[in-house]
Amino acid sequence: MKITRKTKLDKLLGNKKIEKILLEYGLPCVTCPFAQYEMKQLELGDVCDRYGIDSKKIIAELNKK
Repeated sequence: MKITRKTKLDKLLGNKKIEKILLEYGLPCVTCPFAQYEMKQLELGDVCDRYGIDSKKIIAELNKK
């Protein structure tokens, strides 16, 4: 699966390597109990924008895994 800005977070969670990268970049949704209810709607790019995370950098790293 190719990860893009439009990739929904629910497609990324469950993979420990990907979750580790998300946490290293400070993506709070991975551990947020409220976000668990929205994972099917949350897009990676939108979350990155909201929290000031460089989406190009994280997407490139995620696609290497």
